[in-house]
Amino acid sequence: MAHRAVLTARQRAALFHLPTDEALILRHYALSDEDIDFIRTRRRPENLIGFALQLCALRYPGRLLRPGEIIPKEMSDFIAAQLGVKPDDLLHYAERENTRHEHLEVLRKIYRYEMFKGKRVKQMRAWLDQNAEGAQSSEGLVRAFVQECRGRHIILPGTTVMERMCADALVAAERRIETRITARLDRAMRARLDGLLNEEEEGQTTTFVWLRQFEPGKNSADINRLLDRLEFLKAIALAPEIMDDIPAHRVTRLRRQGERYFAKGLRDITSDRRLAILAVCVVEWSAAIADTVVETHDRIVGSVWRDAKRICDARVTEAQADVAKTLAGFETLGSNLLMAKGDDAALANAVDSSCGWSGLESLVAQATQLQATVKADTLAHVSKGFHRFKRYARRMLNALDMTCASVAQPLITAAQIIRDKQDIPATSLTFLQPRSKWRPQFRAPDIDQERLWVVAVLCHLRDAFRSGDIWLPHSRRHADMKQALVSIDAARAMGLSMPLEPEIWMADRKRRLEEGLKRLAKAVRSKTLPSGVIEDGVLRVSRLDADVPEEAGDLVLDLYRRLPETRITDILTEVDKDTGFTEAFTHLHTGAPCRDKIGLLNVLLAEGLNLGLSKMANATNTHDFIQLSRLSRWHVESEGMARALAMVIDAQTHLPMTKFWGVGKTASSDGQFFPTTRQGEAMNLINAKYGNEPGIKAYTHVSDQYAPFATQVIPATVSEAPYPT
Repeated sequence: MAHRAVLTARQRAALFHLPTDEALILRHYALSDEDIDFIRTRRRPENLIGFALQLCALRYPGRLLRPGEIIPKEMSDFIAAQLGVKPDDLLHYAERENTRHEHLEVLRKIYRYEMFKGKRVKQMRAWLDQNAEGAQSSEGLVRAFVQECRGRHIILPGTTVMERMCADALVAAERRIETRITARLDRAMRARLDGLLNEEEEGQTTTFVWLRQFEPGKNSADINRLLDRLEFLKAIALAPEIMDDIPAHRVTRLRRQGERYFAKGLRDITSDRRLAILAVCVVEWSAAIADTVVETHDRIVGSVWRDAKRICDARVTEAQADVAKTLAGFETLGSNLLMAKGDDAALANAVDSSCGWSGLESLVAQATQLQATVKADTLAHVSKGFHRFKRYARRMLNALDMTCASVAQPLITAAQIIRDKQDIPATSLTFLQPRSKWRPQFRAPDIDQERLWVVAVLCHLRDAFRSGDIWLPHSRRHADMKQALVSIDAARAMGLSMPLEPEIWMADRKRRLEEGLKRLAKAVRSKTLPSGVIEDGVLRVSRLDADVPEEAGDLVLDLYRRLPETRITDILTEVDKDTGFTEAFTHLHTGAPCRDKIGLLNVLLAEGLNLGLSKMANATNTHDFIQLSRLSRWHVESEGMARALAMVIDAQTHLPMTKFWGVGKTASSDGQFFPTTRQGEAMNLINAKYGNEPGIKAYTHVSDQYAPFATQVIPATVSEAPYPT
């Protein structure tokens, strides 16, 4: 089988080099009394420390010491101290070549270590065959292989042997998965899948490429284009169950490969792999497009509500002149009435002199109408969105395989009525809550109840998807929330510090709350409440003043002036040298680390600066656009970004300076709103909390060491409450 590069030099060093870290040395090289007794059967000091070193190397990293290998000073000092000899005694060890081999044979007999040959090779190959499919990465499989060998007391072979065995196992696992998926496809299904690469949509692109070109839209035309793709995929009739026993990360990897291949490239690869990629893409894209349809419907509902709000505001604005005129009329009437009362004159004469009784009737009628205009609810105009929903509602409801909790069953029944074009039961409002604001609208005069009923159902459908009362099978964003929950048995196995029984947890919180209230009451009675006071039964806490010396600003500026000017490319290269974060960007198909680090850093810089690959290609003299595009397509993805960030954050935690900021055990999180272009208004990206400008929110988690270890983009219109975890 083909040999693949599995590990980088840094990864090999981490797995197989003798440790210099104090924690690792203490963990693996602390000798027991029994160990020391065995070691002391050697008489000379050099044999004592040499024998012990071989024992320690067999335990960790689990390999033989190489002839002439340099032993780290930290390791030799630690072992020598336990034996009461000098580290320099090691210089005279194994002057006779047979001594090292004799000691190794003794150690193997005492501690039952086995060489990696014969039966042991077959055992480990069988183990690789069993575990390769579930391996998340090449490095992960090698690491697990090393751990298994250590657990079985098998001495590790050479690194090239291990890498070759793991690479072969990964290739074999990949082919088994591809063959397994393809074997579940009948001849007709294989023909339909291959047809995706040959058929053309609108004479411009293949069906395969057309299917993967989808994103959330903003109007009924966009959602109908999405439904075209969803209906096409459903017509293929490929059951998601063909992926049942395929590891999730393997499915994701095949889908991402399909998203990067062009049709011609897919035609050129082996049939099993091509069909497996196509099958996975059909299943995964069906779920993804369904999620996108739901999100687009969400945006359309938001747009309908904003239009209704604009109508309300516009009518209030148009009524300003009538409001002023009506108030002026009542002001005149009121002044005349007050003057008549002061002169003991008849009030009727005051009415006649101001506007007359007919004029008063007109004023009252006008005031009543204006009051209705000002107090009008947005719901009074939401039904005007019926024509938008009419263009796609039946198609959407027919294409989505919705499942619901019992509380949402009336809503599903109402949606089925719209889907099947049944008579609209406008008086049946079982899908509404008893105190819903929608109910009074159905009693309003001059309202088209059937249209309002349809709009109400579709608006509540949006809310049900948001709350999780309705979900889609096999969905990624709108799946059953129970799938994300950990079983109670698994939770108990985690060894969590908190109790898993809600009664115990609530009793503990109640006790803590009572104790806290007692402390608060005691502080109030003794007038020792820090920065706070209780006035009229209300606790008022004073705002803390910033306790920052005035000189701090000058210090910050001085520190910035002391920093040397340097290019950002040099900084990236230096950080990669220290952390190896570029190793996180492995090839999407082979899993091999990217060899072109300069090109990869150019791509990352273009992404980070929002520069784009074209401008980056013009700015660099090392790579053209095609080269950067290839690296971006096959190496740079969101999971790689997350892994690289984790490596940088982990390296930061080991810097001495971070200890002055925190211990890295706590974190805070918050959302940041970023304004976008005006098109965001049509995309339902407006959050009134931040004004009338459209935008998106980035929800960021920051550790107490000021490390932003996770960031995710969330819709501007949703609550941040579900995202802290």
